Amino acid sequence: YTAADARAFAQRPQERLLPHFLVTLPTAEGAKLIGSAGLSRDGEDIELGYWIGRAHWGQGYASEAARAVLSQARALGHRRLVASHFLDNPASGRVLRKVGFCPTGERRVRYSAGRQGVALAQAYALEFDTPNGCGDDDAGGDAKIMRAA
Repeated sequence: YTAADARAFAQRPQERLLPHFLVTLPTAEGAKLIGSAGLSRDGEDIELGYWIGRAHWGQGYASEAARAVLSQARALGHRRLVASHFLDNPASGRVLRKVGFCPTGERRVRYSAGRQGVALAQAYALEFDTPNGCGDDDAGGDAKIMRAA
């Protein structure tokens, strides 16, 4: 995933029901981009997607960003979301379970911009207002979620 990929993401038109955001950290110069998170369409489904720069993995930023987007999704009236993670990235699966997603048992091939190719991914789903027994939510961190232009 290159700087050009990040710029292209930030320049995508916003859809009212499918917002996407930049994840930043405060710095003395302003803000440092460390990732993004948002909603998109996956066929008939609404999908949560996110990425966090490798230097910031393991610090809770992905969970914090996912929670913020889930809050927006609920406020926008979405009732069900899907998500997935590549099988060689189990930490992303832990993030999804932490924020309430449950594995569906489906695995499928997905495209990865960072890999410039496809890889096998595990599918997840979350239904708002339905107890699912999958979440183990915890406290957030310092990252700020900013709506992308």
